[in-house]
Amino acid sequence: MTSLSDRYRIRRGRESDVDQIARLQAAVQLQATTGGEPHAGITAWVHDLLSGHPSVTLDDFLVVEDTATGRLAASLVGLRQEWSLAGIRLPVIQVELVGTAPEHRGNQLTERLLAALHDRCATDRVPLQIIEGIPHFYRRFGYDYALTNSGAPTVPATALPDAHQGRWTVRSATAADADALADLDRRQADGDALVCPRDAAVWRYEIVGRRAEDVVRREIAVLLHGAHVQGYLVHGTALSAAGKLTVFAATCEPAERWPEAAAAMYAYLGQVGRRYAATAQRPFHAVRPLLDADHLLARIGPSGIPARPGAWYARTGDPIELLARLAPLLRSRWQAADLRWPEPTLVIDTYTASAHLEFDDGELTAVTARRSSVAGPSADASPHAAIPPGALLHLTVGHRTLPEVLDAWPDATVRDGLTEQFLTAAFPRVPVRVWPRN
Repeated sequence: MTSLSDRYRIRRGRESDVDQIARLQAAVQLQATTGGEPHAGITAWVHDLLSGHPSVTLDDFLVVEDTATGRLAASLVGLRQEWSLAGIRLPVIQVELVGTAPEHRGNQLTERLLAALHDRCATDRVPLQIIEGIPHFYRRFGYDYALTNSGAPTVPATALPDAHQGRWTVRSATAADADALADLDRRQADGDALVCPRDAAVWRYEIVGRRAEDVVRREIAVLLHGAHVQGYLVHGTALSAAGKLTVFAATCEPAERWPEAAAAMYAYLGQVGRRYAATAQRPFHAVRPLLDADHLLARIGPSGIPARPGAWYARTGDPIELLARLAPLLRSRWQAADLRWPEPTLVIDTYTASAHLEFDDGELTAVTARRSSVAGPSADASPHAAIPPGALLHLTVGHRTLPEVLDAWPDATVRDGLTEQFLTAAFPRVPVRVWPRN
């Protein structure tokens, strides 16, 4: 594997590393909550990832070995998953458990681990990496806030209904619900949102496969209409230190039944919050949905306290590869807008490479990468648009629209009104309904 220096080397995880990885991560993660003691929930998470998680193997871990001692100095894991944007499957790596032992800090081990991971993503053609972490820190490694993961109002406990009457009910999920939940996710994947669908094996793992102390374990509940599973609700296993119950995901179908579904869900969350409060002997203050402000559970539910939107960091090493994967979606968006491109090619330059969108009779047929044609202020103005790589990432994942990109990036330009109309239709804002598979 990669040689860093005489002292350090990066390699993939081995069976003999499992306990060391768990000890290292437990000693460096969430230390503010443990007073400097090893975090048992992190230990459980590492062991759960390596003893039953449907899509994680030791090969997904990258470690830094101190060659003088043979011990691990740092590690991370790249969790492989497939997200879906309007039916288009996107390979994604979620970066987690990035940590360095205190005595080895200052040696750029995080930078080197991420570089090795990014090289692997390029080789495996995984165009999108995400991470949730220290504010601003991951910008140093090519990440940008480009995927909204919150913004829904916080609902005070006093605003929650005491009970709900009717045919819509909510109960804890069992392993027997896994197939129905997977069917829901398959149908959700064909909608307009960016989602992270789970198959039945992953749903069973989420419901019964994790240790009770696993820090990322969530409680799964199913929404029933009569005896039929029509949705789900994912929430925390305890109240936060501030007395809040966190909601990570919620869905219901058909969408027009959300008013009844939301009433049942909020009544259920109130019951859960009060039960957690009694167990922990602390007050239950609110429900905190980690959902975007336009999520129907937030829009239809009780009035709450506005929350500032948050976001995951996102990165792509090849924005044109990401754009090419979305070619069928771009074609369908232009068809829906009744737009046909009048030239054989539409060129979007990123200042490092250019995307050539090829058309036949006005219909998109291919997206290919070529060298950049924008070399400086005096360069040939042949591209139809010049969009920096970070801005193109924002557009492709639907975090910003073209007018927002043109406003925020002075070096993003379009040649004319027709190009602007065409690209505006190609890149609408996309709702994010992602609960990552960690």
